[in-house]
Amino acid sequence: MTEPPKSFDVVIRCSGKAVGKMRNEARVDIVEPFVESHEMASDEGPFHGGDGTAPPPLTHFVGGFVTCLMTQIRAFAKRFRITLDALEVEAEFQWKGLTVPGRPYKAEPVGIRLDIAIASAADEAALVELVQAAREGCFVEAIISERIAVSHRLKTQTGWVEC
Repeated sequence: MTEPPKSFDVVIRCSGKAVGKMRNEARVDIVEPFVESHEMASDEGPFHGGDGTAPPPLTHFVGGFVTCLMTQIRAFAKRFRITLDALEVEAEFQWKGLTVPGRPYKAEPVGIRLDIAIASAADEAALVELVQAAREGCFVEAIISERIAVSHRLKTQTGWVEC
């Protein structure tokens, strides 16, 4: 396996279009370090006046965050020469909706908890190091972790370990 260059760019562009009551359709183009495109849609349920024809935008965000971290754990496990027999992440994202005079509401982030279960013959210290490296390599987490608390716990045979 080749090592990545010392520095590389990651550039993703998105073009969105409103196409229904609350439905949005988007084309997401990865332009660096490789080229790839994806189509996706979001919609809201009746709470926001939508028809529920696609997942709400927050589900894309939450799913993207969790799967980004999982991808980094698996990619970095190869670099650390750790064999993963299984990987599962349970996540909880919390926000508060605050009433603001003259506005519908304001979204206030509370926190994110990621509980990580890894089946591996590697020792606990190696798995903690792996999770810490994956945290640092997760582009989604890098965007938001300065503003909101993100906690990571690794499930071990003796309980949970904060990473």
